[in-house]
Amino acid sequence: MSVSVRIPTILRTYTDGAAEVNGEGATLREVLQKLDADFPGIGARILDETGKIRRFVNVYVGEEDVRFVDGLDTATPEGAQISVIPAVAGG
Repeated sequence: MSVSVRIPTILRTYTDGAAEVNGEGATLREVLQKLDADFPGIGARILDETGKIRRFVNVYVGEEDVRFVDGLDTATPEGAQISVIPAVAGG
C-alpha cells in the first residue's frame, strides 16, 4: 500500500529536507520499517529501544491518533496520510 508520510522539521535531516515522503506497508509498523530502510536512523527517532512509539512522539493515520486505535498495527490503507508529530511542552 502506498501512503504519504509527513515528516516534522526536526527529522528532515534524515529525509534530505523533504517534508513529505512516500511510504509502503499495510500497517503502520510496516510503513515505519520501510521508512527506516529508506532513511536510515529515522526509525530510532520515532520508536524507542523496545520498538514502541516514543512517549513524546504522536503519530496519526489520517485523523486518528494511533495510540487510541491499534498502535503500530493500525491499518494504513492505500493513499493514507501518516503524520509524525513531536509533542510540544509549554507553559
